[in-house]
Amino acid sequence: MAIANARSDFDRGKFFAGIARGVAGALLFALPMLMTMEMWELGFYMDRTRLFLLLIVNIPLLVILSDKVGFEETSTWRQAIRDASIAYALGILASGLILVAIGVVRPDQSIHEVIGMIAVQAVPASIGAMLGRSQLGGQSEDEDGDDPVHERETSYAGELFLMAVGALFLNLNVAPTEEMILLSYKMTAWHALLIIAASLAVMHGFVYALSFRGSHDLAEGTPSWHAFVRFTLPGYVIAGLISAYCLWTFHRTDDVGSTQILMAIVILSFPGAIGAAAARLIL
Repeated sequence: MAIANARSDFDRGKFFAGIARGVAGALLFALPMLMTMEMWELGFYMDRTRLFLLLIVNIPLLVILSDKVGFEETSTWRQAIRDASIAYALGILASGLILVAIGVVRPDQSIHEVIGMIAVQAVPASIGAMLGRSQLGGQSEDEDGDDPVHERETSYAGELFLMAVGALFLNLNVAPTEEMILLSYKMTAWHALLIIAASLAVMHGFVYALSFRGSHDLAEGTPSWHAFVRFTLPGYVIAGLISAYCLWTFHRTDDVGSTQILMAIVILSFPGAIGAAAARLIL
């Protein structure tokens, strides 16, 4: 009887609309990376241990993210895992089809190469598929037209998690490129300090000063530095850690001096900080 009730409550039309938005989200967010040569090359030479770790890390990320912006509102971990699995499958499918369509994946290539190229692209594509609901879902049919995705209360830990996802998503666009290493050699210590200051200023202003949708309104009488210490600084640290992980994953720290690695982290943390700050706006 319980199974029958669960099936009767299942909104097939809403679910498949979510699937369609997921495919659109995967294409919208991953297409720049699908057409980037460095991402294709990673499929050939990327260390399989690092690639496997990236794929594994993406699973709990999608599961937690699905609770906030899944194909349909979830109430159990089973539903969240289901949505995460669907998003991953859509990311793999969309990546494979696009890479075949643009001639990157060819019949004469080895299975090892093909799997590598599709796997590395499937991570940003799966995140894009999961974000399809919040970005392409249209206006909610709920009362007063409120959007439950963005109105849902989020804990402090949840806010930090969203910052990490935002930083990761934006970093995946630029971390594989050679420009990260090139810029690390061009930068001086003064450039690094300027970039750090600019990152903090933009990150703080983007969320708290500009009052965009999803920003945090401070209670009356709260000191202005409270949001900076509670959200901006931790968010920047998270962006830095995510940047370091992405650079290591994509072999941008191999055979590179410690100074250049630090400079590359600072450079990559700039878009990472913006992604972290914009997380509540785009997730």
